[in-house]
Amino acid sequence: MHANLALPPGYSWDDISYVVGGVNRKARYVDRNGYLVTSAKDGSRAATQYNLEDDTWSDFHPGEKNKKYDCAACHTTGYRPDGHQGGLKGIVGRWAEDGIGCEACHGPGGVHAKNPAQGLMKVDRSQEACGKCHQRGGLTPKSLLDAGLVRHHDQINELMAGPHKGLSCVNCHNPHQQATRARYNCINCHRRVADSFMASVHDRAGLKCFDCHMPRVARSAISRVSYMGDIRSHLFRINVIPEKEMFTTIEEKGVKSTFVKGFICLECACLGCHSSRDQAWAAKHAAGMHKKSGAN
Repeated sequence: MHANLALPPGYSWDDISYVVGGVNRKARYVDRNGYLVTSAKDGSRAATQYNLEDDTWSDFHPGEKNKKYDCAACHTTGYRPDGHQGGLKGIVGRWAEDGIGCEACHGPGGVHAKNPAQGLMKVDRSQEACGKCHQRGGLTPKSLLDAGLVRHHDQINELMAGPHKGLSCVNCHNPHQQATRARYNCINCHRRVADSFMASVHDRAGLKCFDCHMPRVARSAISRVSYMGDIRSHLFRINVIPEKEMFTTIEEKGVKSTFVKGFICLECACLGCHSSRDQAWAAKHAAGMHKKSGAN
């Protein structure tokens, strides 16, 4: 089960009660008392978040002692905020099933299992259903910056700030598809733009809509460059004016916070691939780029 996961320094699997994640991007570890691992087993400083993509380690609240695991509401099924799972005092709450099972989205299924015809399952395709977990600041068109990149788990906030704010997540995503989870069916709605993109230089290079319109401006585990993480944006609209900044700082009650605006800037959309160019070059070539068949 854990064959592809490394462990923080000094730990063996006998020391670990749960792994948080460990499938797509990163793994964090819960010790036998239910606390998140933030240092080496001997208490010395160590990076304890394992990043699957590039086999590296990142700091996770380094040196913080007795950090409680309070993330289970979005990582388990049948969560209740009272008590401690398995009697482990570091865990906040209890749950019926590890991971995200059917009932996490569809509700209790005991009656359905006994009599499928009478006990119909709940089917909720709204933004709010997914937004229970895929946001961290409420259902608002605001996505906060975290160390220069958009916070992960803010997909709903980005969606509400962009041109697709009226869509439900399931218009593009299949929540039952384990591997990719996304259909990326842009052509269903954007046929004319897709047709004009055919045979362009980017089409011939094998690029898809999401390569430019959903750049990785959020970070869950790693950063590729200062403005590129590992989670795709859900803002979609690209602003081709080079001086337009993607972020804005707002002061509320004496506290300054930096938020993402409702568009993707040229730096994020273009320069992740064209790293030797600048925003002025990107602005020159970005407008009408779907129809261009040449390259410069």
